[in-house]
This record gives sequence, C-alpha cells and structure tokens, in this order.
Amino acid sequence: PQHGSLSPQSLTLAFTFRMRVSESYATFSTSGASATRGCKRRSLWMSLALNAVLIVTGFAALRATGSLSSTVMKNAQTVQLTARNARSFSRPVVPPMSRHSSMQKRSSGAYESKVARGLVSSPNARSMSVNAGRTIALDKYRNIGIMAHIDAGKTTTTERILYYTGKSYKIGEVHDGGATMDWMVQEQERGITITSAATTTFWKDHRINIIDTPGHVDFTLEVERSLRVLDGAVAVFDGVSGVEPQSETVWRQADRYKVPRICFCNKMDRIGADFYYCLGSIEKQLGANAVALQLPIGTESDFKGVIDLVKMKAIVWNAEDLGASFDEVDIPEDLQDKAAEYREKLVDAAVEMDDDVMEKYLEGEEPDEATLKKLIRKGTLNFDFVPVMLGTAFKNKGVQPLLDAVVDYLPAPTDVEDIKGETKDGEATTRPSSDDAPFSALAFKIATDPYVGTLTFARIYSGVLKSGDQVYNSVKGKKERVSRMVLMHANSREEIDEAHAGDIVALVGMKDTTTGETLCAMDSQVILEKMDFPEPVIKIAVEPKSKGDQEKMANALYKLAQEDPSFRYSRDDQSGQTVIEGMGELHLDIIVDRMRREFNVECNVGAPQVAYREAITKKCNVDYTHKKQSGGSGQYARVVIDFEPWSPTDAEKEEGNTDGFQFESQIKGGTVPKEYVPGVSKGIESECTRGPLAGFPVLGFKATLLDGAYHDVDSSVMAFEIAARAAFREGMQKGKARLSEPIMKVDVTTPEEHMGDVIGDLNSRRGQVQEMTDRGNVKMVTALVPLSEMFQYVSTLRSISKGRAQYQMQLHSYDFVPPNLEKEIIEQYKSVAA
Repeated sequence: PQHGSLSPQSLTLAFTFRMRVSESYATFSTSGASATRGCKRRSLWMSLALNAVLIVTGFAALRATGSLSSTVMKNAQTVQLTARNARSFSRPVVPPMSRHSSMQKRSSGAYESKVARGLVSSPNARSMSVNAGRTIALDKYRNIGIMAHIDAGKTTTTERILYYTGKSYKIGEVHDGGATMDWMVQEQERGITITSAATTTFWKDHRINIIDTPGHVDFTLEVERSLRVLDGAVAVFDGVSGVEPQSETVWRQADRYKVPRICFCNKMDRIGADFYYCLGSIEKQLGANAVALQLPIGTESDFKGVIDLVKMKAIVWNAEDLGASFDEVDIPEDLQDKAAEYREKLVDAAVEMDDDVMEKYLEGEEPDEATLKKLIRKGTLNFDFVPVMLGTAFKNKGVQPLLDAVVDYLPAPTDVEDIKGETKDGEATTRPSSDDAPFSALAFKIATDPYVGTLTFARIYSGVLKSGDQVYNSVKGKKERVSRMVLMHANSREEIDEAHAGDIVALVGMKDTTTGETLCAMDSQVILEKMDFPEPVIKIAVEPKSKGDQEKMANALYKLAQEDPSFRYSRDDQSGQTVIEGMGELHLDIIVDRMRREFNVECNVGAPQVAYREAITKKCNVDYTHKKQSGGSGQYARVVIDFEPWSPTDAEKEEGNTDGFQFESQIKGGTVPKEYVPGVSKGIESECTRGPLAGFPVLGFKATLLDGAYHDVDSSVMAFEIAARAAFREGMQKGKARLSEPIMKVDVTTPEEHMGDVIGDLNSRRGQVQEMTDRGNVKMVTALVPLSEMFQYVSTLRSISKGRAQYQMQLHSYDFVPPNLEKEIIEQYKSVAA
C-alpha cells in the first residue's frame, strides 16, 4: 500500500515472488538428511530459477494486456506443485510450455474478455494448496461421476474438462490411445474405459472431484461403486442414438443411490445427430422429466454452438484455439421462435419450485437469471426434473457451459442427505458432512500400484484425516494405520498431508480393508451402509504352464480379486482346476491379459463356461437332530427349518439385495438360544456354496428357523452349524432342486434389411424376442437369450449383417434349464469331477 505507483496486479506478483523465495528456502532447509549439500544447493537454485521465469513471464503479460492472465495463474499453480513435489522427493511437474508459449494469443481479445466475465475460469493459486488445511469451503465441492453407454463420449468429455480447467496442458484422444483417464495398457489398446479413474480439478472457485466410469456392461461394478460415493453425475448420451441399453442400467444405478444428475447430449456434429430425438428418448425410455437448458445452433457438420435458454443468448465457439474461447451473441433470427418455445417450457418447470415466484410468473413477471438458476438447482436436487445440455466434446464445443452447470446445479456434500449407518450396538445413526464431526469414510475401490503397493480409495464423509493417523475398520474390527495419503490424477499421484470431509483420496498402508468397508474414528465407531456386488455369470478354467507360474498366478488372482469384487476365483477340489468367474467374456479376457502383463504369469485358458446355479422348486420342512454323545464332551442340536423358493422383490433389488438367499428366525420361547441362531445361518450359508446336483452354488431360496432343541452341556454354536448343514442337504432333496441358468437381455442394433436374419438367429439360440424399436435410422431388437447360447455370438452377428450390426447384453434373470439339457449338463460336470 505504501507504493501507490504499483498496480494491484504488480503487488500480487511481488507477493508471489516473495512467497516463492520463502518456499524455495523451505525446500532447501527441509531436504532429506541423505541428500548431499550440493544436491540441496542445486535444488534451491532450480526452484529460484523456475520462480524467476514465472515472474518475468507474468510482468510480460501485464505489459501486454494490463491484467493478470489466466495462463500466469495456471503456471503459478504449476510452480507451487513443483515445489511441493520436490519436498516429497517426487518427480517434479514441468510447466506446460505448449500452453505457456501461446499465452499472448490467449491473453487477448475474446478469450481474455471471457476470463473477465467468468465464462472461462481458472482456479486461483491458493485453491491448489491441498496440504494447508481446508482452503475451499465444503459448499464449493462437487463430487461427480461421468456415466454413459459405451462410446457415448464419457472419457472424451472428461479430457476436455481437464484441458479447459487447466489440469492438463494438452488434449488426450481416446482413439489415439492418449487419453489421460484411460491409463491402463488394455484401455489404450482397445479404446474403451475398463476401470474408473479419479481426478481433481477446479472451476470458478469450486473444487470438482471427478470419477470417469466405464460404459461396457462387463464393468458395471465400477459404475456401481463410484455412484455409491458420489454426490452428483453427468449422464452422457450419443446425439445420434439417444438412450442406449447401458444408459438405462447406469441411470437405474444412479436412481438407487439417489444421485442428482444433468444430461449432456454429445456428438452433435455427427451425421444423424438429433437433439430433440435425444431429449425425447430420455423422457420416454428413462421416465425422466427432461428439461432443455440449451438448443443447438446448426446440425451435424454445421453445428456451431448452442442457445443458452437461461440467458437467452447464443454461444458460438472459436475453432482456432481448440474451443477455449467463445462469443456470446444474439440468438439467430430463424431460431428465436424455437428458443422462446423451449424457454417457456424451462420457466414453467422451474417456477413450480417456489410458490412466490410462481405467483409472480402468473401475473406476468418472469424470474431473473439468478432466480431461475436457483430454481433449476432446486428442481435438480429434488429430482423434479433433469437439466439437459448439448455439445460435441470431440470438436471442443459445449464443455465450458457443462462445467458451469456442474457448479450451478449439482449438489455439494452439504446439499445431500447425511450418510446413514449403524453404531456398534446396531442403532441407526447418521454422519453430517462436516470437518467437526467424528471421522468416517467408505473404502470404495482397491488398486495395486507397482511403486507404493495397495491403494485404498476412500470417500471421506465426515471429520479430518491426517497422514500417520490410526483409524478403525468397523466392519472387521481391526485397527489400520494411514502411512501416506495421495490425490489421484488417473494413475499419477500427488502426496498430501491432510484430507477433509468431502474429499476423495487414496490411502497407503491399509492391510485389511477391502471394498465397501468403513473406516472411522476409534472413539466414535460407525458402520456405513454397505455396498452389494453382482454375482458372476461366466467362468473359465486357467492352468499355469509351470510350477513357477503357479505361485505367481496365486498372487495375481489374490490381488485382482481384491481390486474387483465382481471377479472371483476358486480351486475345484475334485478336478484340481483353478476356475475364475466374472461378468462376461471381455471381463475375463482383461483379467487374463493383466495376469500375463502385470504379474508375468504364463497360463493356459479353457473355453468359457456358464456359471449355473441350483435352486429348489417347492417348499419343504426339515426336522434334523445332530447328536454325538458317546462320552466326554458331546454335541447336540436339533433344528426345524422351512426351505422355500424365494426371489427378491423389486424394492429389495433396489436396495441391492440380489443374492437370492434369505435367512429368518422365528424362534419363540427360547427353544434355540439366541447365541446359537448365528450358527444355524452360518451352516446353511457355508453349505449352499456347493449344491448336490453338480456342485454349483445354491441360490433363490429362503430358510426359516421354526423350532429346535438344545442341551445345557453338549450344545454349542458348532453343533447347531453342523445340524443346519445336514438339514440343508436334506432340504435340497425334498425341495426337488433344479439347475438354473443365467438369462441375458440382448439388444441388437441392426439396419432394417438384416433384421429378419438377426431375429431368426436369436430364435435358434432359444431366444425370446421382447420388442423391436426404431433407433434413428436403424432398428433395435431386444430378446432374452440363455448365456450358454451366446458364446462367440459376435462372429455370427458380423457375418449375417456384413459387419453393420452391434449388440450389447446384460444379466436379466435366472431361469430353470430345460429338463433334456439339464440332464446332459449334470452328467457332463459329474464326469469331469470323476
């Protein structure tokens, strides 16, 4: 202030330089003890040199534009990260020179005016200081997921978000194998997302934690566990196809976890793209009240921009700078009537959120922009309607307004319901999103890192967590020590010292924690709502080629099963084979490929097999007594159990109860003491893993404990467990157990001229056609087909459609195998076991 001749920007840069010098000396003084004095000196001079480059560049920008450009602010963040990484002996982050060299162009004209108006925003440098306590208020957090059908453009959209927010200095393309978020070798080779990837970026003073999820049905678990810990979502749709099969699946998952969402109709530059068709399909097929916030300007290759129905302005992007800049202009005359029509629909839906605003609207007073945004936000969070936006991420149009919508309309952690759970005494409780509440977090993903070992991804719901803290795994009743914490950017790590409510972090040092388990404070224990995982539908046998491979394969399978709860492995005691199970052929193909590449396992792989199940067909009653009293400590237990067919209701499915097994105790009068009842449940559950027909798991039944008897001395939990096992085996015989098989919902998209051949082929596979619908200029055939008939279907489909048809399938239900085939399957499996 005493230097009145200096501008505020100059003072800012002077202060920045002073801070960087102090930071450089801090780096010098806190370097590791093992570092030589020469190394410390070089580190100091390198840090000072980088800061000098920053300041000189900044003053050059000031001289050219008279304002502090957003690029300088981005470089300030980069240098700050460099200093932090140097202190933690990580690889330093090099300033993005390609963006830096084009600073003068970006700092002038339309782009700079957008920065000034807040349309194109960069985070301030302070926002990136993740180790200095909470720097961003919790109400400015957005934890979101990007979800869609495969190839709708999720990852491409995420790549543009990272570019425009300054997280990445270049745009990675999926088709080139260069997408930042698709970091696995298999993802880069196949051009699909296989595992969910997390990152953190900033937009308009808001912190956005993003999880990019897969679109293929085989990896639907990745979507499930991501949505479990997110507060909001962006549903991406193909502008040509609209709602597709997996779109419906992820939409239902978001409904189950009550995740508010906004829609983004992508690929509006493609031939056949139709925003109004896409909007209609969201309403018709998803049952959503879709409200357009934008309309397209131009179609297909002539797509130029969007009409913002909130501001009633047209937004047109400039192609010269990869869509970083855009202009707000008047709505084209030929689109004004259409804009007025959809603006009225938007306002009609919004004003219903507030009676006072509704009354004024009926009197002829429209809400202003701020009020309209507030009402849209309220409607979105209350699930009254879903905002719909549009663009083409690949052609760099529409992403910045989408980011604005994330900030304006999706919830902060403080806007959603407090997370529910149970105390150690089984009482219902909640944890508010607050740093002041006791610590609680949910582990939602496990990953193996070649450099740091096991990474446990966790969403912190309440409290504060610091590196070195001891936490409590309330599910397993074990203590854990957090040795380190990192923020993830795809597969890159940024070490942090402290995390707060609302953060999504990866923890290093967890030894016993697995997916879906709760971490909490030792003195305030809680078990958060659990996660449920789907049953595998396909399996294959794998055999190591050598004895050395056998040990490596065991280690690989253990680690892969830790990462992916929908993947399971077991050893068949009778055949001696190792069997792996998963959600589909692609899922298991990726598992085997990862074993070979990441764990150097050479193995032979058998043909895919169906994961059959066994189930009873009628209700039966079993009265069984286990008695062993031949002297000494004896065993005695009597159980009376009803076994009956059972399947979860729609409500139970929504709650995630889909395992097809339920146990209930109706004991009255203490005929079986309550401490022995868990033994009965455990005995049945352990026995139903291998059924009597062909050794398949038994599902789809309910066991009700009605009565029993015990002995004061000879009864125990183990005795009742043994009695329950024997009762179960008898119940399977009395209940007339049958073999059941997975039935898949198959959606085939084909040109109309090949539809007859497609339907005929599905019928030959024991398929039942459910419906035929129009999808733009193609037809979609939906059928229910047994999984056993669908192996290698892709080759047949390519042949009969000349490569023009595509299909998608997902588990629909289990149904009994026809008797003639059942006998053949049982004999086949018994002969293998023999």
